[in-house]
Amino acid sequence: LVTPCLAAAAGAVGAMLTAWTLLKKPDLSMMLNGVLAGLVGITAGADQMAMGSSIAIGFIAGVLVVLSVIVIDRIKIDDPVGAISVHLVCGIWGTLAVGLFGGLAGGKQVVSQLIGIGAIGAFTFVFAFVLFLVVKAVMGLRVSPEEEREGLDIGEHGNEAYPYFQPMAER
Repeated sequence: LVTPCLAAAAGAVGAMLTAWTLLKKPDLSMMLNGVLAGLVGITAGADQMAMGSSIAIGFIAGVLVVLSVIVIDRIKIDDPVGAISVHLVCGIWGTLAVGLFGGLAGGKQVVSQLIGIGAIGAFTFVFAFVLFLVVKAVMGLRVSPEEEREGLDIGEHGNEAYPYFQPMAER
């Protein structure tokens, strides 16, 4: 319980400071992603970490999530909630952190963690590629251009997730 809580709090602080430095404001959505990043970063080794290590892992995850969101936005990958940054980038960081901070920390453990990252990455890529090919062949992966413009919240759920709010005088 202690290490995830410390990592989450440190992730929020790391993300806030990084966002404030780079974006000139303490962005709330970045801070919330920092909390998630800290949790993702500590998960692989939560049982092995000391309190100080969990704070460092969470803080670094918070920094990484902000940097990753900025890079992913710049290369125009569609990830409006930062899921790739939180789960992929900080998941890789957390797996490496086991080799750097864990009970068996050292060169051999880092190599083992890198092998694990590569193996899971290769499996996930191949499995997802095949799965998406099957889904594309059976039912397609894209919605119509009209539904894309209108928004999937309306087409799929019959509601607006972000309605356009108007002042009371204009209603």
